[in-house]
Parts: sequence; C-alpha cells; structure tokens
Amino acid sequence: MNASRCDLLRRQFDLTWSLFEYHLERLDTEDFLWQPTPLCWTVHLRADGRWIPDWAETEPDPVPVPTIGWLSWHIGWWWSTTIEQSLGREPRNREDVAWPGDAEGAIGWLRELREEWLGVLDGLDDAALDAAAPSPWGQGPDHTMAHMAAWVNAELMKNVAEIGQLRMVRAASSGRSTAFGDRIANAPSERPG
Repeated sequence: MNASRCDLLRRQFDLTWSLFEYHLERLDTEDFLWQPTPLCWTVHLRADGRWIPDWAETEPDPVPVPTIGWLSWHIGWWWSTTIEQSLGREPRNREDVAWPGDAEGAIGWLRELREEWLGVLDGLDDAALDAAAPSPWGQGPDHTMAHMAAWVNAELMKNVAEIGQLRMVRAASSGRSTAFGDRIANAPSERPG
C-alpha cells in the first residue's frame, strides 16, 4: 500500500481522536475540576462569569500538575489558534479564550474543534503539505503545513494521555467502582504459600 502523507496524517489523527473519545465519554464536570495535588493549574470562575486558566509566561519549576479542565482549555486554545492561522484568519489572544465552564460545554467545544480541524486536513493535498505554515508561535519558513499537522497530532496525543491518566488516577483514588476494578478486587489471591 502506498499511502499519501495526507492519508497517514489523517489516520494518525483519527486514532488519537478515538482514544480521546474513550475518555471524553466518561468525564463529568467534577472530573474536569478535580485537583490531584495542591500544586496544580486549573480553571477559575471569575466574577464576570468567565472561566480563566492559571497561566505563567515562564514555566514554573516545579511545573504544576494540570487539571483536566486546564488541559481541555489548553487544547481548545492551541487548537483554535492553529485552525484560525491555517484558514488565514487572525486568532484570538490567549486571554480571550475562556473555558466553557462544565463537562458538556468543554466536550462540545473540543468536538467542534475536531470538525473544524478535519476541514483543514481534508483541504490539504501533498502539495499543500509542503507550503509554509502560518504559525502564531513564530516558526521559520521551513515550518510546513505537514509539520503543523504532525504537531497537532502529537500535541493532541500528549494531552489525551494526560487527561486519560488523570481520569484513571481520580477514579482509582476515589474508590469509584468499575467493571475492571471489581474483577481485580474480587480475584482470588495467588500468592505463593
């Protein structure tokens, strides 16, 4: 099989998204706002009703653990910025990108961004992948649309893994029952005698 680069990027994106859906279907608002440690970045409701993320221009040391809410905002911010740039539009400033405020809104927002990104991907052919990519992060002229599409896949995959890990840690630490957890808890002990 001789798949084009566009096909490979799309298949990689689809795989990453299917892994994300596995977690999205299981999240509720409490999961998004759960703080796994005192040192974490999350989203906060302001007096004007907007949800804003914690942010630092220079990454602190140690790096705070992000909440699922913060990660979902982060995905929404970088992805919407990348989509706007890809379509030749001026992206909003980071400060203007608010978190939706609950699980339903956040999940809906991310699914909408997926549809917009699919429109970008579906508009690319191999020649378009070689074109210089606009970037709000100031990469040089050697940064192509292929580089940008591969970065979106990798960044999304990283953020999906972080969200999945946080979801599982919360479930395990809160004693939430799952079919898998029940099987483990009820399994006979097989320790040597």
